Amino acid sequence: MRKRTTIISIFFLSLLGTVLAQETNDIGTETVTVVKPYSPTVSDAFKLKSNPTLDDSIVLQKKKINYSIFSVPVASTFTPAKGRASRVKKTPPPTLYNSYASIGLGNFNNALVDLYTSREFNRGENLLDFGLSHNSSRGDIESTPLDADFYNTKLDVSYAKKDRDIDWDLGLGLQHQLYNWYGVELGEFDESLLIPLDETQNYFNAQVKGNLSLEDSFFKNGTALLRRFWDATDSGENRVVLEPTIELPITQELVTIKTKFDYVSGSFENASLNLATNDSGIDYSHFQVGVNPSLLILRDDLTLNLGANIVYGLDTENSDSNFFIYPAVTASYRVVDETVIAYGGIEGELRQNSYYDFVQDNPYVSPTLEIQPTDQQYEGYLGLKGQLLPSVGYNIKGSYTAENRRPLFLLNPENLSRSDEEGYFLGNSFQVFYDDIKTLGIFGELNVDVNRNFSLGINAEFYDYDTETDNPAWNLPSIKGSLFMDYQISEQWFFGANLFYVGEREDLDRQVLAGPLPPVPSDVILTLDGFFDVNAHAGYRFNEQLSIFVKASNIANNDYQRWANFRVQGFQALAGVSYKFDL
Repeated sequence: MRKRTTIISIFFLSLLGTVLAQETNDIGTETVTVVKPYSPTVSDAFKLKSNPTLDDSIVLQKKKINYSIFSVPVASTFTPAKGRASRVKKTPPPTLYNSYASIGLGNFNNALVDLYTSREFNRGENLLDFGLSHNSSRGDIESTPLDADFYNTKLDVSYAKKDRDIDWDLGLGLQHQLYNWYGVELGEFDESLLIPLDETQNYFNAQVKGNLSLEDSFFKNGTALLRRFWDATDSGENRVVLEPTIELPITQELVTIKTKFDYVSGSFENASLNLATNDSGIDYSHFQVGVNPSLLILRDDLTLNLGANIVYGLDTENSDSNFFIYPAVTASYRVVDETVIAYGGIEGELRQNSYYDFVQDNPYVSPTLEIQPTDQQYEGYLGLKGQLLPSVGYNIKGSYTAENRRPLFLLNPENLSRSDEEGYFLGNSFQVFYDDIKTLGIFGELNVDVNRNFSLGINAEFYDYDTETDNPAWNLPSIKGSLFMDYQISEQWFFGANLFYVGEREDLDRQVLAGPLPPVPSDVILTLDGFFDVNAHAGYRFNEQLSIFVKASNIANNDYQRWANFRVQGFQALAGVSYKFDL
């Protein structure tokens, strides 16, 4: 009872205090100033410096064991051989010689001579090269009463210097070529006309060529050519070509600017054979300046080159000039790694023609040519190339070309009213005929590398020509093809062969008749048969320096005409020896 009274009293006092506290309204205010924010810290952990000891009678102690070996001798006759590390057999590096000489002789009095030597100075920084080559034949061809000799001798000397930031070289070339206008059939003309005839033509060439390359410079490289070309009929030609190249990297792309200055001028002492009289000669002079800017874009498997070819051409002889803009766009894309690569492009140019270039293509031209540049408006092409197998490569291309003033070789007319010093007026020489031609072409090539010692290749070309004059594309074949093979039979024996085919071509047989009226030509279209030509060579190496060889040409002994009225020699064989040495 007393305990209950105490609890009730405590409850009553607590309730009374609460009521009094609620009745008090003003408890006052007080300002608290924080002197420093709270920054808790964590004490470093301390590692035990001593390991606890285990004192437990339950843990078993390791028992020490004493043992001994009872050795019994055993008789043995085996003696192990000492090991020896195997060695990799090294292939000895080939011995390099700085000089080479080759000489060969064959039927038709054919001769072949090659000499070459190279000298290094200042640990390879300076290089001096010297080369001499000669190829000739003094054999007769039974189908013509005229001489059919020819020879070609060439001398080249060059000096090159390589530095850290600049490379340059300078070369001098001299060349002498002899050919005969022998394109006359037996019995076609009376001997009284042929006996005093001089059918020999000599060509001479002297040129200087230089190259300059710079590293770490916007000027990448440049080439220069200075050439003088002349013949035995007082015809001559000068040519100067400068081609500097500038490269400008912009972000991740490369801008290339190629420029070209090309000047050619010359004169012929004799007039065209289409004229009955030889009253005046022919002069020509052409100058070109061109700029070819291009942007190279590389994106993974895509390579794209965007550019244009801007050319200004001037015919200084006739005071005529033209401005040309050509496309210069090429691209390639790796469709399947190296297996399938698609490529294409569209390009154009103002191609400078020259007497020298025409002679290299056809040495039987007459010194009465008209020289004009060729306006190649565009050449568009698409193709696929790659590797079918690791040892088999291919290339297929289709193209379409539009050209103005494309030069074609056309047989000169027979003009007996002319009495030029040289005998090229009997329909036995060629002129240059210019025509506007559109060409559709297909090209295919297959290369097989069976192994390091055997390779085989074949290619074919098909063309369809559409001329502005409705004439045939003179002396241009519709089909061309070739097959080649190289085989290293052993370390000593080697063998090679090649076969090429040229399809039918068309030419024009004409006569210029002299009389009181203007000359009236009589035209007869000639169709030249297609032909095969098979050639092979073989040789034997006695050692790294000395070897012998034999070459065979026109093995099938075909009596074909490469040019109208110009038949070739029959089967030809030539044997010789080659030797390498140091000077």
